[in-house]
Amino acid sequence: MISDEPYFQVRLARDERDLLAAQRLRYEVFVEELGGDGTLVDHERRLERDEFDPVFEHLLLIDNRRDAGALEDVVGVYRLLTDEAAARFGRYYSEGEYDLGALRRSGRKLVELGRSCVHADFRGGTAMFHLWNGLADFVLQREIEIMFGVASFHGTDIEALKMPLAYLHHNHLAPDGLRVRVQEEHFQTMDLVPAEQLDRRAAMVGTPALIKAYLRLGGFVGEGAFVDRPFNTTDVCLLMDTARMSERHKGFYTRKYEARG
Repeated sequence: MISDEPYFQVRLARDERDLLAAQRLRYEVFVEELGGDGTLVDHERRLERDEFDPVFEHLLLIDNRRDAGALEDVVGVYRLLTDEAAARFGRYYSEGEYDLGALRRSGRKLVELGRSCVHADFRGGTAMFHLWNGLADFVLQREIEIMFGVASFHGTDIEALKMPLAYLHHNHLAPDGLRVRVQEEHFQTMDLVPAEQLDRRAAMVGTPALIKAYLRLGGFVGEGAFVDRPFNTTDVCLLMDTARMSERHKGFYTRKYEARG
């Protein structure tokens, strides 16, 4: 990838050190900043990890100016799980929260996205752009048709989140053929405000930037939210059908592919 920021590199993790650096960044963001926790989180070594890490591929944004030995060089991450890897492992991460039957029955080529985060010092700049370029390469090379994964609102107070959740439900619900649904025992409706009473501005202010970015690209959400109290988040399932992306963004992917071919 040609960049006027040559100190940045985007690539998949190659070894245990790379994975540890990704887990260190995730700890800083999800545990120290957002108050999350989990059974495999290593507080002594400051590593956020779980049982899925060995089966996911890890897309890294590396700043070569930072200390790799101290695990400080990874400043952005994405976890990626292809349908082939999920079949070998037996399940997707999202299946702990959502019924993915609609996706499995679609016969489409899938990749699950997760644990996306950027170091606090790099937010508001080009970091996410570089990560998305790397994700575009991955999608093209693996011929992915559907990207999906849980995305989080900070906190578990549904009353405080009712406007953005209702906005997603009324305006961005996935079509029937791709509409995953929260597992019944955990189902939290998002239809919390009637459509005619929605305050779009308040909804957008309350929606995380990453979710808004997916929506701008034509993304959808599944039905229902999942309240993840150990992780201190309220989750929605985002889906992106690459065949239905806006022509503008599809053109971006195609130009990247042709330029690199």
